[in-house]
Amino acid sequence: MPLKSETLMRKHILLPALLILLSVFNVDGQPGRFSFALVTDTHIGGTGADEDLIRTVEDINSIDSVAFVIVSGDVTEFGSDAELRRAKEILDALEKPWYIIPGNHDTKWSESGANSFRVIFGAEAFALRHGDWLFLGTNSGPNMRMGPGQIPRENIVWLDSVLAVPANRDLKVVSVNHYPLDEGLNNWYELTDRLKRLDTRLALCGHGHTNRVMNFEGIPALMCRSNLRGDQEKGGYNILTFIDDAVLTASVRHPAAAIQNKPAGKTGVALTRDTTGKTVAVTMPAWTKLRLARHDFVADTTKWPRPDYSMNLRYGSVREAWRVQEKADIGAGATVAGRLALITNTAGEIKALSLRSGQARWTFQAGAKIYSTPATDGKRVIAVSADGTVRALGLRNGKLLWSFDAKQPVVASPVISGGRVFIAGSSGRCYALDMKEGSVLWSNSEIEGFAETTTLIYRGLIIFGTWDNRLYAIDSETGVTRWVWSNGYTNRMLSPAACVPVATGNRVFIVAPDRKMACLDAITGKLIWHSDLGGVAVRESMGITSDSTMVLAKTMNGIVIGVSTAANQPEVIWKTDFNIGYDIAPGVITGADGILFIPSDKGVVHAASRKEGTLLWSHRISSCLINNIVPLKGGGVLCNSMDGVVVRLSF
Repeated sequence: MPLKSETLMRKHILLPALLILLSVFNVDGQPGRFSFALVTDTHIGGTGADEDLIRTVEDINSIDSVAFVIVSGDVTEFGSDAELRRAKEILDALEKPWYIIPGNHDTKWSESGANSFRVIFGAEAFALRHGDWLFLGTNSGPNMRMGPGQIPRENIVWLDSVLAVPANRDLKVVSVNHYPLDEGLNNWYELTDRLKRLDTRLALCGHGHTNRVMNFEGIPALMCRSNLRGDQEKGGYNILTFIDDAVLTASVRHPAAAIQNKPAGKTGVALTRDTTGKTVAVTMPAWTKLRLARHDFVADTTKWPRPDYSMNLRYGSVREAWRVQEKADIGAGATVAGRLALITNTAGEIKALSLRSGQARWTFQAGAKIYSTPATDGKRVIAVSADGTVRALGLRNGKLLWSFDAKQPVVASPVISGGRVFIAGSSGRCYALDMKEGSVLWSNSEIEGFAETTTLIYRGLIIFGTWDNRLYAIDSETGVTRWVWSNGYTNRMLSPAACVPVATGNRVFIVAPDRKMACLDAITGKLIWHSDLGGVAVRESMGITSDSTMVLAKTMNGIVIGVSTAANQPEVIWKTDFNIGYDIAPGVITGADGILFIPSDKGVVHAASRKEGTLLWSHRISSCLINNIVPLKGGGVLCNSMDGVVVRLSF
C-alpha cells in the first residue's frame, strides 16, 4: 500500500517535533546507499502537464530502487483548487512514500491563498528522516502578494520546533525549497543561518527548470529540471543516489511515452523506441557527482550578504513605539479602529492590538489562512478567511456575532458601506450581506476569475479587478453588473487583480502587471486611455493624493510618479527624486499632512515630501514585503510586513 502524503503531512504539522521514521533502504544490497526521485515544476493545468506527470508516476512505480519521492514545488500552474485536486489525484497513484512543498505558482496566484494546498496535501512543509539523513522541506512563497519569495514565518517557527529535538541535530541534513537559497527569497538567511548550525550537506531546489550545480553560502546545492517536456518529446525528472553517506549522483530519467516518430530535440538526445513506436524509458548518465562532506561553517569567515538596517540609524528621528512579532505570516493590511489595531494572520487568527502598547486585547481563531484586511463600522469587525467564511466579531471583545459561508475561497478584503458588507469571492460570485445579521441581500454570479484586492466603492458602484483580465463595476444596491472592462490579454497574469483601484471626477484608475495604467469612465466603463506612461513600468502599487489631483503609482524601477486625474491624455506631472530600487510590492501608497508613505517589497517604509518629491526618511522593520501603512491621528503610522511583524512608528 502506498503511504498517503496527507497523512504524513498532518503528522508533521500537528506534531512538528515528531518526525516520520522510514526504514533504512539498502539499494542493490549496498549498505548506506539509497535513491529517491526529485520531481519538480510539474505545473498541472499547463499544456501537457497532466500527461507528463502521469508518465512520471507510472515510471517511478516501476523502479524498485527508488525509496521515496520529493515533489519540490510549482505543482500547479495557477494554484487553483481544481489544479491542486488534479495534482493530488495523479500523485496518489504513486506506490512510494511522497513528500511535497508548494512553489510560487501554487501560492502567488492561488484563489485560496494556498489554504487549499494545505487542506488537500495536509501541510506545506515536511520533515523526513531516512536513516541518519534528515530532509527538511519548506514553502518558498511569495504568498499571495507579488514580491520576492519568502519562507513563511510559520515554517520558520515549525522548523525551530523540529530542530529543538536533540536527536535531530545529530543527523545529516538536506534542505528542500522550491527557490534557490539566495536573495531571491527575502528571508533566505533565516533558513541558511539555521542550516549552518547543523550538519547540512545539501540543498535542493527547482524553479529554474534546468539542472545546475549551485552553492548557497558554502552549502552544496542542486537545481533540478522541470518535469515538463517543453519542446522535447517527453519530460523527465531526477533520480538522486546517496552512496555511503558521502557521495551524491544525479541522473535525469525520461519516462516511456507513446508518441509519433520525431527527430531528436534541441538537446540532441535520441530516444529509443520499441517495436510499437513507444519510447523506452531511459536513465541518462549522471550529470553531476558531488562529495557531501561535513562543512565547518563556524570556521567560514566570509561576510555573506544580509539585510541592511543602517538606514534606521541614519534617520534616528524615526523610532519604533512598539513592535509585535507574530508566529505566522501576515498576508493583509492592518485596520485602525479607535484605540485598537486590527490584524489577521495565516495561522487563522483575527486579533485586536492596543494601539498604544501593541498588546493583544483579544484573539479569535478562524481555522483557516487569512489574506484579507479586516473592516469595521466602529462596532463590529468583519473578517474573511480563505475557506470562504465571513465573520462579524464584536469590536470590543472579539465575540462572534454572526458568520456566513460563501461556499468558495475568499482572499479579497471585505468592504463596508451603507450598512452592507460586500464580499468579492474566488468562484465567480460577489455578495452583499446585511451588516447586523449577515443575511444575503443580493449575490452576483457573473464574475470571471477570482478577486484578490480591496474593492473600491464609488458612486453607488463596487469596482474590482479579477485574475481573468477584467475589471467589474457592480451596482451596490441591486447587485446588477453595470459594466465590465477587459484589458484584451489572454495571459491572466497580466490582470488588474492585485491593485486597489482609485477614483475621482467620475474616473477610475488601475495599474496592472502589463506595466500600464488605465483610466476609465467610472459610470459607463468606457476606456479613456490605457498607457505605459512613457515606459516607466508601473505594476500593482498605487494610491491617490488627498486633494485627488494625482494618481500615485510606484514603478518597478524604484520611483513614484504622479499622474494627472483631470487630463484627457496620460500626463505624468510629478515624481520622486529618489530611487528605492527594483520593487514589485502591490501595497497602497498612502499619505497625511504633506507626507506620502511608500511600501516596499523588502520591509522598508519610505516617507516622501508630497510637494517636492524628496525623501524625508526610510525605516526598515523587516526584510519582507510591507502590506500597508496606516497614517495615525496625531502623527505616526502603523505598518506591518508579510513575515508577521507589526510596528507603530513615530517621527
